[in-house]
Amino acid sequence: MSENTSRASEEGADRDPGPAVDSGAPVILSNETGSFAWGVLAKRHPALIQQVRDAFPYGRRQHEALDALLDEISDGVVEPLDPSAHDYGQWAEWGREHFGRPWFDAPFLWAESYFYRRLLGAVAYFGTGPWQGVDPFAPFKQAELRTEAVDEELGALDALADVPTDERATALLHASLWGNRADLGFRVTEGNPAPGDAADGLVVDDSAVLWKLLPTGAGSTVALVADNAGRELIPDLILIDHLLEHRHAKRVVLHIKPSPYYVSDAMTADVVDCLRRLTQAFGEAGRIGGRLWKAVATGHLEIRTHPFFCAPLPYAEMPDDVREEFAAVTLTILKGDLNYRRLVGDRMWDARARFADLTAYFPGAVAAFRTLKSDVVVGLEQKTLDALERSGRAWRTSGTHALIQVRR
Repeated sequence: MSENTSRASEEGADRDPGPAVDSGAPVILSNETGSFAWGVLAKRHPALIQQVRDAFPYGRRQHEALDALLDEISDGVVEPLDPSAHDYGQWAEWGREHFGRPWFDAPFLWAESYFYRRLLGAVAYFGTGPWQGVDPFAPFKQAELRTEAVDEELGALDALADVPTDERATALLHASLWGNRADLGFRVTEGNPAPGDAADGLVVDDSAVLWKLLPTGAGSTVALVADNAGRELIPDLILIDHLLEHRHAKRVVLHIKPSPYYVSDAMTADVVDCLRRLTQAFGEAGRIGGRLWKAVATGHLEIRTHPFFCAPLPYAEMPDDVREEFAAVTLTILKGDLNYRRLVGDRMWDARARFADLTAYFPGAVAAFRTLKSDVVVGLEQKTLDALERSGRAWRTSGTHALIQVRR
């Protein structure tokens, strides 16, 4: 596959990997027993409820609400939010076609998003009592930041400090890409994916196109829509430092979630935790942390959030203010599997469908950095697809393959 990905780098968004978009591609549901989507609802979500229950000394009210949610997702039908909820009206609109039906019959993207909203409700995250604003996933995120693996990854930056700039840029780009394997939700039921070889695992590589969009000294603004906290967010921040330090961008806007979402998704508190982890490290990592801390203070790195990033909607339905944000920047980088599903649409596309066609609506140049952890994938060349299918591996969902796709 290395020959294919090399050619993809050269041709980038101009290559023609396959057929035009089939608008009839089915929306992914979770009602096929044994499918990846079914496994998320049937196994991952119940296991997560138990993990959250065990992580905090919740009271009887929270335990009863968690039990009720478990019963509902296992054997019941989708129930609406309580009318007193602050976002009742919004979810009533989003879910009007799904309430009263089995969870497994709702679109996978919607069902996942609504599960996390209901989980937050069960632990009183949006309430007015003592649990208001307490992130139920915080213990998992914080524990990950304290691991020896993070120490080793930060220590490895010292060796990168003296390598040629182009090699360092490639290494940091790949670290940000493969950091997407650090997904706590994925590991609830799947375990850690086999590391594999990065060259073989990279099924599309448009990184050359990305660097052409961000020439040194052009005064570019980059938007990076984060995915996971912890071991993914740290390499994202390190890549941001590289973009700023080497003048590929004059300004970077980091978009994060306004509330807990999908177990490990990054919020403001997680950005701060990662910045502190960097600033407290020795050597090159500490220097990077200091520069990023200063960049926030000077406005070269801006942290933003928006309710849309926790909505069960594709990017094609982004509100006008989000569209204007993305239209105003040189390049938007979307990190992670969920952002990819929202970017191209959570459907069973032909894997050869053109990435450029499916993202033509996006207001400006867009790049997807994504480790494959769900069924959706587009933009593959026929040779690459054939090789993947012959491998006999669950390459779409195992987290062992990744892609960098860019549409100018």
